[in-house]
Amino acid sequence: MSQTGEPEDKPRVSDDEMLARFQTSKKRPPCTETLGMQLTHVDQANMTCRFAFEARDIFANPTGAIQGGFIAAMLDEAMSTAAIIASNVTMNAPTLEMKISFLRPLFVGTATAEAKILKWGKSTCFIEAELFDPDGKLIAKASATQAPKAFKRF
Repeated sequence: MSQTGEPEDKPRVSDDEMLARFQTSKKRPPCTETLGMQLTHVDQANMTCRFAFEARDIFANPTGAIQGGFIAAMLDEAMSTAAIIASNVTMNAPTLEMKISFLRPLFVGTATAEAKILKWGKSTCFIEAELFDPDGKLIAKASATQAPKAFKRF
């Protein structure tokens, strides 16, 4: 998508090529590394992506559950990455607002997320994501409004 919401002239790569591009990237941000995020599936036609995260013991509160801010960061990272992929890696998508419903605790281990673009407009996009524990139980659900912008360093 261009800044006006129109499709880019740049040819779109296949889902497998997009997945490989993210999995082999040497330019992963520190926040992505901290969360142990791995992109595991891309479906550009349906504007969905799946991810794995590593819920580490250093993210846990005194009860042993992962602190909610880390869960929010996982969901935000999933939604932002889904937007980058939806733009054919031509834009980033700063989050304007995000709502999260926390449904059950997450403990140390692998968590998975699925993010989906609901609507891509000229100046905003609407995205949702769900985070699951290793048993596939829904931990939290988020929805966000993001503002796609051409890639540039802030």
